[in-house]
Amino acid sequence: MYYDVIMAGFGGQGIQIISQIVAVAAIRKGLNVTYLPSYGVEKRGGRTNVTMVISDGEIGSPVINHPRCVIAMDRVALEKYQPQVIENGLMIANTSLVPDDMCNRPGITSLKLRCNEEALALGSARLSNMIALGAFIERTGFLNYDEIEAVLPDVVPERLKKTIPSNLEAVRRGIEIASNGKK
Repeated sequence: MYYDVIMAGFGGQGIQIISQIVAVAAIRKGLNVTYLPSYGVEKRGGRTNVTMVISDGEIGSPVINHPRCVIAMDRVALEKYQPQVIENGLMIANTSLVPDDMCNRPGITSLKLRCNEEALALGSARLSNMIALGAFIERTGFLNYDEIEAVLPDVVPERLKKTIPSNLEAVRRGIEIASNGKK
């Protein structure tokens, strides 16, 4: 098994936390992981992305030229990374902040999620990243809900532990949306 992904957006969207959740869950499953976070010095609003490779074998390089998946939480991320997605790869786009018609590259699957609206329907705009995470695990299949649930208490900072139930609800919602849209 080999899978690589770039998760990108702007600071404050929760890119770093969902990537940490995936990395820890994959490691606990016995998979190898390379994890390369990148973010500006700004606390909110600066560019942020994470490049990850997950494999059951050795990982030769953490560099990804053509990822199998990109999670783009905003327009800038989509514009930068959509052209790089490998043929037959997956583009998960937050169409709350990306116009639908921009998710139209031939040769890849585009999963359009209105993450912000879905998160607001669950009670908090801060859950949009968890909607994307749920869709990601549903579409990629190398992790499942139970594995994500098991690592949340260890990854979520102490001051945010009270948000775990709503985060899990958002992950379930993302799974539901992605499973309804499977081709």
